[in-house]
Formats: sequence, structure tokens, C-alpha cells
Amino acid sequence: MIEKIGNNAGSVWTVLNAAGERKSLKELKKLTKLTEKDMYAALGWLAREDKVYFTEEETEIFVALR
Repeated sequence: MIEKIGNNAGSVWTVLNAAGERKSLKELKKLTKLTEKDMYAALGWLAREDKVYFTEEETEIFVALR
């Protein structure tokens, strides 16, 4: 399971790096083609490593690389 989360974290990081800008969680899920559960686990991994940050605007959450 840890290997899968790490691989998914790499996928999320790659998408965010290529985008060059913040993405909404909805956009990120679509671009990575991960399940919601897998995406959140990957984001948790990246957040723990201090590689991403989150912002909230109204009812939407955005994520970007540090």
C-alpha cells in the first residue's frame, strides 16, 4: 500500500509540475485519473513532505507545489 501511495504521489506531483499553476481538487482528480481516495492519500504524502500547499476560495480547495 505504501508503494502505491508513493507512486500516486509522484503522479500528482508530475501533473502539478507540468501545469505550473494551482489546480482545484476536481481538476487534479480528472488529470491524474486517480480515485478520490487514492488522490487524497497521495496529497497527504506530499503535504507531509511539505511539497504542496492548499488554499480555499469559497467552496473550492486548490493545491499547488511549494
